[in-house]
Amino acid sequence: MALQKLDKAEWHSFLDYLSKGLVGKRTEIEVASLALGKQIEAEWLPLLGIVYDPKDDVIDVALEGVDHIVNRPRELYVDLAVGNLASLEIVDADDNRQIITLRDPLMLPPPPEARPSAQQGQERSR
Repeated sequence: MALQKLDKAEWHSFLDYLSKGLVGKRTEIEVASLALGKQIEAEWLPLLGIVYDPKDDVIDVALEGVDHIVNRPRELYVDLAVGNLASLEIVDADDNRQIITLRDPLMLPPPPEARPSAQQGQERSR
């Protein structure tokens, strides 16, 4: 699966835009780190929203009954293959990875101003 890296300046508007289409989507959150290995924090709960607060440098993923906070996020990758959003991957300052997977990919093309720029050329595979 190829992931595209979003520029940090795009995070707030992109996540705000996505949140509007993601409300109620069944979502899984997996946290992966060298110290802890892979752990499922939330399994297929309805998503309430996902936001980036640039002032506090925090991404908040709100699910029904779970509020997952990512402090000092360093990188944000999105899987937008063929106009479908299947997952997001957030890498924090400690190199922990939070993988947010949608049970059913969301057919929601990004707005032109928040689309990952092709000039970045930073794609990676999981």
